[in-house]
Amino acid sequence: MSLWDRIMTAAARLFGPPPAIDTDGQPSRIEPAGVTAALIALGAKMAKSDGVVTLDEVVAFKTVFRASPENEKEIGRFFDLARQTTLGFEKYAQIIARKYRAQPAALEDVLDGLFHIALADGVVSDDEMEFLKRTAEIFGFSQREFERVRIAHMGRASDDPYLILGVDEDISDADLKKAYRRMAAANHPDRLMARGLPKELLGLANHKMAMVNKAYAEIKELRAAK
Repeated sequence: MSLWDRIMTAAARLFGPPPAIDTDGQPSRIEPAGVTAALIALGAKMAKSDGVVTLDEVVAFKTVFRASPENEKEIGRFFDLARQTTLGFEKYAQIIARKYRAQPAALEDVLDGLFHIALADGVVSDDEMEFLKRTAEIFGFSQREFERVRIAHMGRASDDPYLILGVDEDISDADLKKAYRRMAAANHPDRLMARGLPKELLGLANHKMAMVNKAYAEIKELRAAK
């Protein structure tokens, strides 16, 4: 049975009765295909969160979840099934949070992908932002951590780059370089794979690396201009 066959099987269960709950109140463990199914379902429901799934959002979804040509039909069927309603998105977020609870960087990768989908049509609606905030909360992110991710995607004032790199504006040049190198190393595609995320999410690493590199370049330019 191929990976996508296993995903479709897992999806049938995920879209049926809610997953079993452990004694700690969390969704019980499911196989990797089920985790992948939950990731895709969450992405599809992100696209639906403002009530309309646009072509741009579908394209963004496919960019985040890169499937081989022979799997595009199956993932399309899965996407169509998941995007019918946003109901149940918290269940999928909990499955993902459970899987990667010891790997916050992996959870941030997922949140990056959801922002990418939300921004596909150029505007993040109030409903989409609430979806993102609630997902981040389930993932265990603080408000400050969520703001850092949000600003990395949506921008703010001229101090955006500092928040993207997670550093203060008075940081020394030497420590800034160290922070940049840590962030770049943590978001290298090889590291993403090592964190256990499906290879279909490799596009996230390239997207995140571009943001990190841009932020570092902007800070250096700002400091050189002083």
